Amino acid sequence: MMHMTFYWGRTVTVLFDSWKTESWLGYALTLITCFLVSAFYQYLEVWRFRLILLGAGAGGGVAANTSGIDAPLLHRKVAGKYSAARIAGTLMFGVNSGLGYMLMLAVMSFNGGVFLAIVLGLTVGYLVFRSGNEEATVIVDNPCACA
Repeated sequence: MMHMTFYWGRTVTVLFDSWKTESWLGYALTLITCFLVSAFYQYLEVWRFRLILLGAGAGGGVAANTSGIDAPLLHRKVAGKYSAARIAGTLMFGVNSGLGYMLMLAVMSFNGGVFLAIVLGLTVGYLVFRSGNEEATVIVDNPCACA
């Protein structure tokens, strides 16, 4: 029977019937895996934001202003609708969405340790990979792991 409220204990099934923990070692490895996957999600988000910037024309994708007037909102975009950067960004969005939903489903195991490991992993991943990246923060800063 699946738990419908938070519980604490080493016995947990995460995502698949074959991913069950019965021992403290298995439970600890599961928590470490959840933590690392959560931090990796934040790392992938950094790369996705970089691809968004590249596809939008920032950092060399915008045509040079030849009129002598500095009007950044009037620059013509060079990158096409189906440029390599946009396609890569779209693929990265799909990977990130899938990973985010997997994290959400892992939290839905309702195990307190899994929940804390994922939230802590997202937090540490944000601190390490995203907190110093103001460009990406301006674009989108969504704390939801599945967005």
